[in-house]
Amino acid sequence: MAVLTVTKNNFEELVKNSDAPVLLDFWAGWCGPCRMMGPVVEEIAEAHPEIRVGKVDVDKETELAQMFNVLSIPTFIVFKKGEAVARTAGVRPKASLEALL
Repeated sequence: MAVLTVTKNNFEELVKNSDAPVLLDFWAGWCGPCRMMGPVVEEIAEAHPEIRVGKVDVDKETELAQMFNVLSIPTFIVFKKGEAVARTAGVRPKASLEALL
């Protein structure tokens, strides 16, 4: 499944109301570690069609970043039934992110 672009306008539809678990990647284009994690996030989206994977650009979506107290990037938050249930920050191996799911 393709990685979704999550914004404050579609957050409720794509994350809050999702029946499937959601992995959100809070990132920025200027962030080197975020760019390193991009292919890993894509791999997880392809390998796990049972979940939704989305990216939140913190420069464009400051409100969402503040709502979830994202202080460093990349930050990864897993949502189940619309609630944040797990989070981690920084460069992580694929298996580490998959373990959060």
